[in-house]
Amino acid sequence: MSAAKTLVITLCFSGLLTLSACAGHQQSAIDPTGPQSGQIATLFWFFTFLLTAIFIVVLALALWTLMRRHRGIEQEPLEITHLPSPATETKLARIVTVATIASVIILFILLVSSVVTGKSIADLSTRKNALVIELTGNQWWWQVQYDNPDASRILITANEIHIPVGRPVEILGRSNDVIHSFWVPNLHGKRDLIPSRVTNEWIEADQPGAFRGQCAEFCGLQHAHMSLWVIAEPEAKFDSWFNAQLKPALAPSDPARQRGQQVFLNHECIFCHSIRGTAAAGQVAPDLTHFASRRGIAANTLPNNLGNLGGWIVDPQSVKPGNHMATVALASQDLQPLLEYLEGLQ
Repeated sequence: MSAAKTLVITLCFSGLLTLSACAGHQQSAIDPTGPQSGQIATLFWFFTFLLTAIFIVVLALALWTLMRRHRGIEQEPLEITHLPSPATETKLARIVTVATIASVIILFILLVSSVVTGKSIADLSTRKNALVIELTGNQWWWQVQYDNPDASRILITANEIHIPVGRPVEILGRSNDVIHSFWVPNLHGKRDLIPSRVTNEWIEADQPGAFRGQCAEFCGLQHAHMSLWVIAEPEAKFDSWFNAQLKPALAPSDPARQRGQQVFLNHECIFCHSIRGTAAAGQVAPDLTHFASRRGIAANTLPNNLGNLGGWIVDPQSVKPGNHMATVALASQDLQPLLEYLEGLQ
């Protein structure tokens, strides 16, 4: 294959790799929205530009060698009939020495830049007035607990983390089963959640927005369907959301939702799920007190609406095969009131 064809094929594959990155910014490490992710993105681009320059130089030298060797025609391999002269050997030795020294210097630059970035990120983890959140990984959903010295202001929710813009947040990571990994690339790098241990990571958003996160450590059959949202909002809006979430669920006022509440309380739902303000006090599945205010269901596998919720309740295994939610035997006339009740939990 000629050098020109090799170059064309290489450029085509490079173009495909570039196009594969053309997506939105809901989950992107190169679209930082916080100080920690900004440091990581800066390091990434530095590595990318430096190593791309090295790649171009090496590729150019290789192509120059090929073109100089062939000169457009096929030739028989030359036979080596004598050893190179001392002058040639000295020249080659100098080239190898320079290349070795350059490689060591480049690796040292990469090492130093990584260490400096790591220390800079660590320095961001010592600020006061931090919001402390306990994040617990479960197969396959996230429990979110907002800690507070006042026990009456401890909030437990699921699969969404709301944070105020400009305020540091410490995430205390735990796992109830296997190793999970918390990763919201717009805000920070990955942090493992390990059974019987507590890990921590600091995040901060410098602008409002909704940023998608994902479990980044294979944790079983539905690993790919274990996502969450981090929603950054102004302090006043966050306070309003937080105070609303602290309240127990409102008692339904219309007959259909009242019937739906009784359907919920009279079935096995209450053994796993909790709805504050009712007799449902399960601790092994997501808290549903303000379920309707969330973006998604089944750890954001589906958008939160009546149709998706109905399919999830009737046959959870068809949505997330292998998940731990039991199929509830509901009478046909009970499903619609139950859906209306759950979608009324704002």
